[in-house]
Amino acid sequence: MHDAAATRLNATPIGSREAWGWRGRTLGRAVSLDIDAGWLRLVSAPSGRAGGKLWEGPLEADRRMPSAVPRPRLVERQSWNDGEYGYLAELYELVTATTITAHEPALRTEPDLDGGWWDSLSNALDSIAAVPSDRVAVRQEYLDRAMPQFLGVPVDSTVHVWATAHGDLHWANLTGPSLTILDWEGWGAAPAGYDAALLHAYSLLVPTTAAQIRSHLGHILDTPSGLFAELVVITELLQTTTRGDNLDLEAPLRAHLGHLLDRL
Repeated sequence: MHDAAATRLNATPIGSREAWGWRGRTLGRAVSLDIDAGWLRLVSAPSGRAGGKLWEGPLEADRRMPSAVPRPRLVERQSWNDGEYGYLAELYELVTATTITAHEPALRTEPDLDGGWWDSLSNALDSIAAVPSDRVAVRQEYLDRAMPQFLGVPVDSTVHVWATAHGDLHWANLTGPSLTILDWEGWGAAPAGYDAALLHAYSLLVPTTAAQIRSHLGHILDTPSGLFAELVVITELLQTTTRGDNLDLEAPLRAHLGHLLDRL
């Protein structure tokens, strides 16, 4: 179906690199066009579940995000349905920088990122947070249910400060040595500081990088709302461990949770 999508958009897949999304829901490949190259990403879902917020996220991001947020530009999109599955083909400008991790969100080795990269990330997160939107990335109802369950202690689950977030800011969605932020499906309102908190949580296996995040994004994390966002992220990731995901993060997440609770 990716080949069919390329035909629809007058593109030809090139190279052997295939970028698969979570549980095979998406497939991206480089393509050649008449005078340039691009990146073709195909989303699939059963017909009854095709469409909605996740499908419209990249298009809305392309319309709403300011130029200070480095991201691939959406060139063209088409959707269709074959009766059993719905498909969405998105053609982007080609990003030549590589993602920090190849497939998984968690960091396992220290990346070589300079101060300019961190400054770009900090500026991008501040710009994203200021974008007005009625999209939702994290729901209050979920937090009321999940935070007491997965944190194991009584906490106030009320979000007091909301801000717009990318919503899936992990190392497989960030490129280096020049920064590009990929995968804009799920952006929307979240507890303020959510993106920085998520990236920090996915860095706990590499303490030097986790410390860099706290240094460069301290204006976001070292605040009451930032601390709360960390509790939200830990809740979400501990829940994933019950499904067999992120198992090696569980111990450092619980250790960091203890540190955060001491600060409450």
